[in-house]
Amino acid sequence: MFSFFKPKGNAMNPRKIDGDFSVTGQITPEQVKAVSEAGFKSILCARPDHEEPGQPSFAEVARAAEEAGLQIVHIPVSGGIGEGQIIRFHDAWATMPKPMLGYCRSGARAGSLHATLSK
Repeated sequence: MFSFFKPKGNAMNPRKIDGDFSVTGQITPEQVKAVSEAGFKSILCARPDHEEPGQPSFAEVARAAEEAGLQIVHIPVSGGIGEGQIIRFHDAWATMPKPMLGYCRSGARAGSLHATLSK
């Protein structure tokens, strides 16, 4: 279901989960404009800072998101998803504009947070 290959260059590879949520691997501050141009209104970061060398920090991506007029939330997941992370995601989902782009290293953790929503 999820691609674990990193896109080359500055390309993103968003994968649509439903009409309001897509996932992708790590995004950079330079890619945030493309996120906005693709029609996303908010961003979920499910990746902890300092997970691997060279990874942009959440603060760097958040600054670019705010400059682009996008709302952004940081709900880092390391290992299994806990109740607190689920509650924070549900709160963010209820209040943030959609469509939302979720990212982490591969998109899997962001997708797992979305999977906790009752359908």
